[in-house]
Amino acid sequence: MNPNLFSRRSVLQSAACGFGYLALAGLTASTARAAAAHPLAARVPLFPPRAKRVIFLFMQGGVSHVDSFDYKPALIKHDGEKMPFDDDRKLANTGKGDSSQRVMKSLWDFSRHGQCGRWASSLFPEINKHADDLCFLHGLHTEGVAHGPATLFLHCGASNFIRPSMGSWVLYGLGTENDNLPGFVSIAPSSGNGGARNYGSAFLPAIYQGTPIGHAGGPASELAIRNLISPDASASAQQRQLDLIRQMNAEQLRREPGDMELEAVANSYELAGRMEDRAPDTLDLAGESAATLEMYGINSKPTDTFGRQCLMARRLCESGVRYIQVTYGDGSANPAWDQHSNLPKHGDHARAVDKPISALLTDLKQRGLLEDTVVWFGSEFGRTPYAQGGGTGRDHNPAGFTVWLAGGGVKPGFAYGGTDEFGHRAIEGQVHMHDLHATVLRLLGLDHEKLTYSYAGRPFRLTDVSGRVVSEIIA
Repeated sequence: MNPNLFSRRSVLQSAACGFGYLALAGLTASTARAAAAHPLAARVPLFPPRAKRVIFLFMQGGVSHVDSFDYKPALIKHDGEKMPFDDDRKLANTGKGDSSQRVMKSLWDFSRHGQCGRWASSLFPEINKHADDLCFLHGLHTEGVAHGPATLFLHCGASNFIRPSMGSWVLYGLGTENDNLPGFVSIAPSSGNGGARNYGSAFLPAIYQGTPIGHAGGPASELAIRNLISPDASASAQQRQLDLIRQMNAEQLRREPGDMELEAVANSYELAGRMEDRAPDTLDLAGESAATLEMYGINSKPTDTFGRQCLMARRLCESGVRYIQVTYGDGSANPAWDQHSNLPKHGDHARAVDKPISALLTDLKQRGLLEDTVVWFGSEFGRTPYAQGGGTGRDHNPAGFTVWLAGGGVKPGFAYGGTDEFGHRAIEGQVHMHDLHATVLRLLGLDHEKLTYSYAGRPFRLTDVSGRVVSEIIA
């Protein structure tokens, strides 16, 4: 073949195959170079792992911890009173955060749940039934008072530079358990507040990038990998096209060894070809029983969409996908849980996710998957204990909030850390977002200080130059 007749990019762009524009960015091992080592081969963790995989349930916008899992009687006692608080938004803008704000009690009643007796509100009645399986971190704090920086920090450990997302670090450190599916999937990601950077690989090889399925606020019919199947080409035709592309990539890889961009393209086509056989079945919920569909709230409002996302997460989990992000967002300009002036809207969002998340925990436990899967529920930050502007909502609060973990070696029915009497700032058992990242990595058998990648003359890691493993929550 005359190399002057066709460029690699022009052929790849014009090939009309069903996997032509997946842009999966190399989510599997390169078979184009048989002599090369498998870049996504499963690797032995540094420590004995407590978990094999992670399901991260991202509640975009900031669930109010003082209205859900962080019980503060002082909010009831002082409801309506003006009291001094440090305003983090004002502090970030002016350097002076002192302000007088009106205390606002929770709109939902709190009670104890499970044998552990953990306090939780009526906002999440179904999740509360799993109190004895949950591990609450009440002293979390993070970087960034706005959604964009805080969301990037949550996913990537940095807010001001383009860094690899946590899923990419996990895939880089552990490899994949299934050569026929992506090792890192993001279900219904949002296009805002960092967008694709929240599941991107940044300067890590593109082979470790996440694969998006659907988008935030999209219909359930779009919960699929785009362009996986071609409606215009037969299976045999697509196989011939893949064989041709494989030969061309192999030849160019021979001529340009070490071309990471070319390797990523070659790897994405290889995976795409295998995914045509496996991914549709994994993503198809039709084979699930009627009882399972009902348990997740599928085919019922308002739980249908998020129920499908959670059930898909379970199917990907049992198929060997290493890291699964599931975003609850409505696709609007403002993130779903961002109630600055209408806190009762929290109730609508809770009704959409409560039953599906409860079903996911039940399903994983019944199948023996919860014991080696970390389920992580959380937002980019919490919300203030006072009414924003004296109104009916709460502002952003990065200084103290709650997340919970389940499975994967964490202590069940356990609570660690705490905020002040109003739920404003973490004051004991403080867990920085870097600490949470370090802890989840340790549960997977990884050392956050040794999981590094050299770029631009310096080593980088998810936790930057800080972070500690919160050993107190590990069983």
